[in-house]
Amino acid sequence: MLHVVLFEPEIPGNTGNIMRTCVATNTKLHLIKPLGFSLDEKYIKRSGVNYIKDCDYTVYENIEDFFSKNQGTYYFLTRYGHKPHTSFDYSNTKENIYFIFGKESTGIPREILKPYLDHCMRMPMTDKVRALNLSNTVAIMIYEALRQQDYLDLLRDEPHKSKTFIEESIDIVK
Repeated sequence: MLHVVLFEPEIPGNTGNIMRTCVATNTKLHLIKPLGFSLDEKYIKRSGVNYIKDCDYTVYENIEDFFSKNQGTYYFLTRYGHKPHTSFDYSNTKENIYFIFGKESTGIPREILKPYLDHCMRMPMTDKVRALNLSNTVAIMIYEALRQQDYLDLLRDEPHKSKTFIEESIDIVK
């Protein structure tokens, strides 16, 4: 199973977008306090739209609380990483895989990263940008893992129509 872990997230809009992505991909979300917002805030609801009620998430008091309750392989997205996110194998669908992201302003503290240096990664980018937006990075990471897992049970077609827009257009032309 895939998991997203947000260490002390600060921006409600990012967390709302991430919640929506987690619902779309059957990914469990873990939120580590302190949160820079209330989960009841309208900003979370705006970015997560109507999907937040379907989000499987747990809130933890601190990082130690999270580590004590979750076993698996931890990967850390950090500007201090030296390996690209595509250099790891996420294809084992029976493994609990945790992608851990730091707070928007300062990332993940070095003392947390130190025991896991071999699992620290950074998404390649130019020298003009320090980091991508948190919710974009989460989406890229989840979909890289899902690509390696052949998207498991995710729908490949639009669920609410019997034909796609393109197929309907072809029928009209005929």
